[in-house]
Amino acid sequence: MTTPASAAGRFTFPGTDLSVNRMGYGAMQLAGPHVFGPPKNPDEARAVLREALELGIDHIDTSDFYGPHVTNELIRETLHPYAGDLVLVTKIGAWRDEQGGWNLRRDEAFLRQSVEDNLNRLGLDRLAIVNLRMEGLHDDIAAPMRVMRAMRDEGLIAHIGISNVGADQVAVAREIASIVCVQNHYNLAHRADDALIDQLAEDGIAYVPFFPLGGFSALQSTELTAVAEDAGASAQQVTLAWLLARSPNILVIPGTSSRSHLRENVAAADLVFTSAQAARLGAIGQAGDM
Repeated sequence: MTTPASAAGRFTFPGTDLSVNRMGYGAMQLAGPHVFGPPKNPDEARAVLREALELGIDHIDTSDFYGPHVTNELIRETLHPYAGDLVLVTKIGAWRDEQGGWNLRRDEAFLRQSVEDNLNRLGLDRLAIVNLRMEGLHDDIAAPMRVMRAMRDEGLIAHIGISNVGADQVAVAREIASIVCVQNHYNLAHRADDALIDQLAEDGIAYVPFFPLGGFSALQSTELTAVAEDAGASAQQVTLAWLLARSPNILVIPGTSSRSHLRENVAAADLVFTSAQAARLGAIGQAGDM
């Protein structure tokens, strides 16, 4: 029996009427290699999007710089007009050059153009949630956040998220405007945001981790594989299930360009660990220091 995304439970973004299943989908991998150019199999890419909705996924993460433009165009071609409960979350603050390089930019003119580009390619009058992508923990977030607030007040975007940020930047951002989510690198092996996740949970703000399998050491990967074999699951499923169990404000957005892999990811929504498995997984974050 196919596991539905609803098995992960639901989350309502703070101060909104937007409620989503905690098992979402990240559209980045629908683009070509290195997130650049068209997909190898456009028909399969469209089929993945359709099946995501059939599985109950109602939170899709995208950006106009994936491709660039590829994922947004695929989403519109495949899913528009959109289901009333579908929440499309996009991201601004970067662009791609002709060689596929990633370039960051956050001046007002660029941020405004980025929002317009996302609106046009997705076929929307207003973006539900837009993440402001920062470069690092020491970047000034105040100036671009004021632009985000202005665009929210103008009705171009409904709600604001921030990405690639630290706790101090979150605090500064929240002084300027309310935020509904934070999107950062976090997984079993990279636990630097533990305290931030707990603080956001207290305030009802979503935390959306990316790279669920990124940056594991050889020792950490070996232990993860062992636990996955014991649980009768894949390593990817174990990392996703661990994230869902970590905190009720965590929303996962695993990406894939394959329907079979999509179903495998969603099946992680009802994976439950024994106490021994949970303890072994909890220790993986320290394994790289051994």
